[in-house]
Amino acid sequence: METPDGEAGREKFATQVNSEILASVRDLAQSEGRQLQALVDEALGDLIEKRKQNRPRANVMAAYRSSHETFGRLYKKLAE
Repeated sequence: METPDGEAGREKFATQVNSEILASVRDLAQSEGRQLQALVDEALGDLIEKRKQNRPRANVMAAYRSSHETFGRLYKKLAE
């Protein structure tokens, strides 16, 4: 949501995160000279864009490829 001056509004929220991931993000923020909240904003924005593009998750594609290797001939015959 944007404010009248065109800036996005901010809202506080609390959540829990894997401690290793949080440590890595904190290190990244420090090395880039950015605030943690800026990286969280970026990550959430990237997630939203990724989902909008309807890209299948990596584990789903891996399962599909594995299935296709095993049952590819059957799939081809069923398609005929």
